[in-house]
Amino acid sequence: MTAYWQFIRRHWPLLGFGFFTIFWGNLGQSFFISFYGASIQQTLDISAGDYGLIYALATLTSGLMLMALGGKVDRYPLKTFSSAVALGLMFACTVMWFADSVIWLWLGFFLLRLCGQGLLPHIGQTTMARSFDKDRGKAISLSACGVPLGEALLPMLAVALIAGAGWQQSWLWLGLSIPLLYIPFSRYLLNKAALSPPDVQMNQSGGTHYSRRHVLKDVRFWLVLPAMLAGPFLVTAIFIQQNYVLEQRGWTTALLATSFLIYGVLHWAGSIWSGILVDRFRARNLVPFISLPMLVAMLLLTFAHGSWLAPIFMAILGLSIGVTGPVFNALWAEVYGTTHLGAIRALATSLMILSTASSPWLFGLLIDSQVTATTLFGGCSLGVAFAMLGTLLAYGKKQG
Repeated sequence: MTAYWQFIRRHWPLLGFGFFTIFWGNLGQSFFISFYGASIQQTLDISAGDYGLIYALATLTSGLMLMALGGKVDRYPLKTFSSAVALGLMFACTVMWFADSVIWLWLGFFLLRLCGQGLLPHIGQTTMARSFDKDRGKAISLSACGVPLGEALLPMLAVALIAGAGWQQSWLWLGLSIPLLYIPFSRYLLNKAALSPPDVQMNQSGGTHYSRRHVLKDVRFWLVLPAMLAGPFLVTAIFIQQNYVLEQRGWTTALLATSFLIYGVLHWAGSIWSGILVDRFRARNLVPFISLPMLVAMLLLTFAHGSWLAPIFMAILGLSIGVTGPVFNALWAEVYGTTHLGAIRALATSLMILSTASSPWLFGLLIDSQVTATTLFGGCSLGVAFAMLGTLLAYGKKQG
């Protein structure tokens, strides 16, 4: 940990920008939006199936748009692009504030997913991966801690805001936090980073820097893709369809909310640990092992029952998501270079978002078909096992 503190002291402005950019992106993440589901359905008088379909369509559209917009981070000034995306997230919150129909709800979800889940984390992680070489793993993992901090704090904030101000009024306050807090603070940090001594480890390696077109032709990309998608796919489905899990496994809503704190802590710990491992062993050597925690989590949900399972399951799930992010974000820079990193990450992130668009809907269809949790999560376990096989085929041989 000494190396982490020394690294933070040297580069805190740029690391802080990545961290807070990713933290504010939590407003568009499924774990946060899921706490508004019941209130939205009641206010707009829509069924759970219609709600899931609207959410899926908005997420699908945002994923396609991200593929087109994500590469802009390679070409536009960072302060300008990040502020523009943040204003888009503020507009999303404003739409949610006055949403009184399905059309407005779809637009709000679309903008939340595009700017929150998609572009803000994309900007933060691309900046970290591009700006550092030797300590890339540390930079990515430290900035990624914005997600577990949000997972630990924001569910309680959402519950308090909904109880105190109502679900729509709460979005107004969330939106105001962007021009009042995020934009001035992020611009201050970027100005501070620019004024710091030019000791950021810019990746100037002479290796080949691949374009997105070349990546699409690389079979290794497609082999590791299922492992990259498995975590977001399953976590989104479980969080959005949490009532099914509660019923099938005998958990209470309060127990799940408490377990989110454990999830956030393990997510954070997994991210920090993963960053150390990336810098020591390189991401391509870690990829074959990255799906093991998710496999354990799915097997537990398949065969175990009872309230004791909730904190253990959420802990392992948080660890799985935590260790995965830094490895894959570093992998793209290691294998394909940094010149077109924004476009490459946008491709990977877009595919991830498309998978999260389909998972609540697919789970909903299976739930409506009376599929038991043992069968459903047993199938998920098999899927994760096959994803692990793909990573072994792509990077199973240790590379220096």
